[in-house]
Amino acid sequence: MLVIFGYLIVISTVFGGFMLAGGQMAALFQPIELLIIGGAGIGAFLVGNNLKALKATGKALVKLFVGRSYNKAVYMDLMALLFLLLSKSRVQGLMSLEKDIEEPESSDIFSAYPRLMNDPMLRNFVLDYFRLMIAGSMNAHEIEALMDEEIETCEEELEVPANSLNTLGDGFPAFGIVAAVMGVVNALAAADRPASELGVLIAHAMVGTFLGILLAYGFVLPLATLLRQKSGDQVKILQCIKVTLLSSLNGYAPQIAVEFGRKTIFTCERPSFEELEEHVRSVKSNASSKMKPSDAST
Repeated sequence: MLVIFGYLIVISTVFGGFMLAGGQMAALFQPIELLIIGGAGIGAFLVGNNLKALKATGKALVKLFVGRSYNKAVYMDLMALLFLLLSKSRVQGLMSLEKDIEEPESSDIFSAYPRLMNDPMLRNFVLDYFRLMIAGSMNAHEIEALMDEEIETCEEELEVPANSLNTLGDGFPAFGIVAAVMGVVNALAAADRPASELGVLIAHAMVGTFLGILLAYGFVLPLATLLRQKSGDQVKILQCIKVTLLSSLNGYAPQIAVEFGRKTIFTCERPSFEELEEHVRSVKSNASSKMKPSDAST
C-alpha cells in the first residue's frame, strides 16, 4: 500500500536525518507534547464535524486501505455491461430489460460482472437510470439534469471527509505552537535552575512545534489530498455512465454510445479505441453464443 510506504519514507528520512546529524532520539520522545497536540486536534475535529461527517470520514479512511479502485479493468467491465444492456434494449426494446433491472441477481447480464454489482454506488446508479429509461416518462434532457444533480450531490458528500481532514491538518501546526508555548512557559517558570536544565526544557518545548508540523504535512494533509483524488475517480466513473446512457437516449448505436463514454475516462485508465472495440466484440460474441434459439431467431 502506497500510503503505508509513504509514511515509512517520511518517518525514516525525518528521524534518520536527525540521527545522522548527531541528534538524540530520546530528545524527541515527548509524550506530553504529543498528548497536547493530538488531544487538542481530535477535540477540535469532534467540535467541527457532525456525526454524519465523522462517520463518513471514518469510512473514507478505511477505504483508503481496503477500498476498491476504478482501474482500466473496471472500466472495461463497465463498458461491456452497458453495451450488453443497450444492445438488448435496441434489439428487443427497453421493456425487455425490465426483469434484468428489477432482479439483477438473476440476470445473466448483471451476474457476469460481480465486481460492478458489489459496488453499491455503481449498481444503484445504473439500475435507477435504466428504470427511468424503461418508464419512458422523462426525455433525455430531463434525465441529464437529474444525473447532474445526483452527481453533484455525490461529489459534495465525497468532499466532506477530505475537507474534515484538511481542516484537522491545518490545525496541527497551530496546536504545535500551543504546546511549544506551554513548554516555554514551563521553562521560564524554572528560571532559577541551572542553564543545562533550562536548555533541556526549552528543547522539549520546541519538540511541540516540530510534531505539529510533521503531523500536519507528513501525515494528515496528504490523506486529505488522496481522498480528493479518490473522490474524483468515483465522480468520473458516474460521468462515464451518464455520457454513455445519454448518447443512447439521443439515438446513437450501442457501439458509439460506449465510445462516447470511453472518451470521458481519465487517460491513465482509458482503454484505447482498439482495446474497447475488441472487448465489445468479444462480449457480443459470447452473449450471442449463450442466447437461446428463440432469442436468436428474434
